[in-house]
Amino acid sequence: MNWVGLIVGLVALERLAELVYARRNTAALLREGAHEIGRRHYPLIVLLHAAWLVTIYLAAAPDTPPVWGWIAVFLLLQAARYWVIATLGRYWTTRLIAMPNAPVVTHGPYRFLRHPNYAVVIAEIAVLPLAFREYAVAVLFSLLNAALLSWRIRVENAALNARK
Repeated sequence: MNWVGLIVGLVALERLAELVYARRNTAALLREGAHEIGRRHYPLIVLLHAAWLVTIYLAAAPDTPPVWGWIAVFLLLQAARYWVIATLGRYWTTRLIAMPNAPVVTHGPYRFLRHPNYAVVIAEIAVLPLAFREYAVAVLFSLLNAALLSWRIRVENAALNARK
């Protein structure tokens, strides 16, 4: 069985469904007077995530059996991802959308971390390649993700701090 294709394909479908949900939320927030910040880095984030999945697919031999322990960790990360999405509800987007009158979320996973979604993404970027023993892919994309997230988090923190 081609586990790599199946699992990477399922993750890609999940991400596409999330993009549809995020676009709907973004459009609604913009209609309500919100505005986008950090627009310049967004295409790089999309490119990074697409390249990450494609690279895993191309790097791992199709007959590579997954390391089920890492798959279990990845599934737990999906539960955490959906906890974040459910907590933010209509405010969850893949873009940085500033809504001046929206409350700063401090419940759910936000009780523990300021940016729980990014913590999940950091782990996902490393864990999925490890599930197929692609250590170099895990390291490379973790470093690229760290660079992009440091930019994004600076932009997001500036917007959040301005609302206090």
